[in-house]
Amino acid sequence: MDDENERAARAKKGSPFLNTAQAAFYIGLSQRTLDKMRIKGGGPRFRKHGRYVRYHIDELDEWSKGRKQDNETKDGGRP
Repeated sequence: MDDENERAARAKKGSPFLNTAQAAFYIGLSQRTLDKMRIKGGGPRFRKHGRYVRYHIDELDEWSKGRKQDNETKDGGRP
């Protein structure tokens, strides 16, 4: 896992594109969860570079910002 962390850090400094494992680590999800989100929808935008799935760091950040939750909900339920 340390190797994935280092590759994600290097990728952020160089190429803005991350593979699924790197993107999952970057946003704090499991790779399997990110795979499921890609298939079912609701996950961050991705690109196909040939047969490879790539996530752009800026789009991961935007998706994460859109997931922000307030402490109070409109229907009075739990946050």
